[in-house]
Amino acid sequence: MAFLKSLLIVLLYFFLNFSVAYSKDSIAFIDLDLILKNSNYGKSLLNQFDIDNEKNIKELKVKESELKKIEDQIKKKKNIISRDELEKELVILKDKITEFNKTKDQLLSKFENKRNKEINEFFLKINPIIQNYMNENSIDILLERKNVFIGKNDSDITKVIIQQINNSLKWNDKIE
Repeated sequence: MAFLKSLLIVLLYFFLNFSVAYSKDSIAFIDLDLILKNSNYGKSLLNQFDIDNEKNIKELKVKESELKKIEDQIKKKKNIISRDELEKELVILKDKITEFNKTKDQLLSKFENKRNKEINEFFLKINPIIQNYMNENSIDILLERKNVFIGKNDSDITKVIIQQINNSLKWNDKIE
């Protein structure tokens, strides 16, 4: 019991003498998603992604409709043709479906790789702009908005960075 009392006294002593830490570091935060969506360069990237995605969807829909036609033809012939011929046509259909799925996976993988590469290049291009702003305004630490629970609106530099990106990078500078 005496041990618990002494432990409690020691803990109270530490907590009551807790001092507030002050820092001279200047901290700001930025919303990178907002920069991607609202900068001219980012908008052009996202627009190109939408165009590429629509193109892929159209291509896949055409192939899918062809497979549906083949499947419908097989269903119509099902009672007319022999079992061997039906099985041959079903094997051919399965092969075409497998090929379709492989093509779909390849298109998706290619799209995701291109998207990730171009987004990384976007962030590499805006990094010097952000670094320059931090140096000019003596900002020591820059945090992502997602990781900030609460902060002063004055500490959010997203709009200023978007303006600087729009002035520095033109939308047609986008890497093809």
